Amino acid sequence: MLLENVKNLKLVFTDEEYKSLAEGRLELIREIGGHVSSIKAKVKEMIEARKVANIIEHEKEKTYAYEKTVRPYLDDIRTHIDKLELIVDNELWPLPKYRELLFVK
Repeated sequence: MLLENVKNLKLVFTDEEYKSLAEGRLELIREIGGHVSSIKAKVKEMIEARKVANIIEHEKEKTYAYEKTVRPYLDDIRTHIDKLELIVDNELWPLPKYRELLFVK
């Protein structure tokens, strides 16, 4: 939707006005893209770490491996998702936001 809005601005305004008006939207598109890219990369890395941890036979050792190698990815992913929740409009966010889950009665 942001990209479509940016394209429409170009149709209505002069080049100088377009640059001024589109700058914020383009930065927002870059920010969203950066978070999405980071999430995808961290998920792939986490899957590989899980594969390594899942091979461990002793449950206690497997638990330590998950804590040391898998959980940090969840923290990183969560950070990016939290930032996206603040940026993306509620109408476009398909899942309950974390803050909504905390305060659901």
